[in-house]
Amino acid sequence: MLIASLATFVVQAWAFVDAVSHRPEAYLAADKLTKPTWLIILGIALAAHMLIWSPISFLNLIGIVAALVYVVDVRPALRALSRR
Repeated sequence: MLIASLATFVVQAWAFVDAVSHRPEAYLAADKLTKPTWLIILGIALAAHMLIWSPISFLNLIGIVAALVYVVDVRPALRALSRR
């Protein structure tokens, strides 16, 4: 359980740091939620994980889903725009 909790924390933290690193205009150009919205979603998920270390708690499951959506859907769209 500790390894699962650590792995999900790392994914959430990485998603949050990556979300901070992109320009706000890129989110709009990629037709995704705004940067502040993603930062709030990922920040709350990260804070919840820091308070509740169980990877199977309801808040942590929602948080990891949000982080995975960011990593799988939003991040590739933002990176595609930065390559042009």
